[in-house]
Amino acid sequence: MTDGLVTMIVDTFSGSVPKELIVFFVSMIPLLELRGSILAAGFLKMEFLSTFIIAVIGNMLPIPFILFFIDKIFAWLKKTRLRSFIEKLESKAMSKSDQIRKYGRWGLLLFVGIPLPGTGAWTGALIAALLRMKKRESLPFIFLGVVLAGLIMSLLAFGIIKQVI
Repeated sequence: MTDGLVTMIVDTFSGSVPKELIVFFVSMIPLLELRGSILAAGFLKMEFLSTFIIAVIGNMLPIPFILFFIDKIFAWLKKTRLRSFIEKLESKAMSKSDQIRKYGRWGLLLFVGIPLPGTGAWTGALIAALLRMKKRESLPFIFLGVVLAGLIMSLLAFGIIKQVI
């Protein structure tokens, strides 16, 4: 699914929008995030370092807003027709929170940093907010997780592992 969505975005905007901007915006989309943006950069034949920096910055941009405001936004949305959707979203996020509950900030770093389906900065920030973790302490661990995920994905996407082996 991710590959198809990234391919569609790249095909739609390639040529009319700068490659760097495509990578930047893909990195801010929930579900695609950094992993999708690095995939997009691979399709666009971009270089490692610029891709990595753009993807990390783009993926981190929404995170402080999620950490500091999502509880207020969700409380407001629960007063609307979206209540059941928001409750399902919270429930789904919390179902993935065991590692973070058990290991705290280090669990948050690993949750965000190990690129598996359903993990990432958006979900990590949502879980941290729902668990009422200290926001100013969570943010650097989410950032380090994004950097770790970016390195892992870049090693795979840019064939760096193949070059070393």
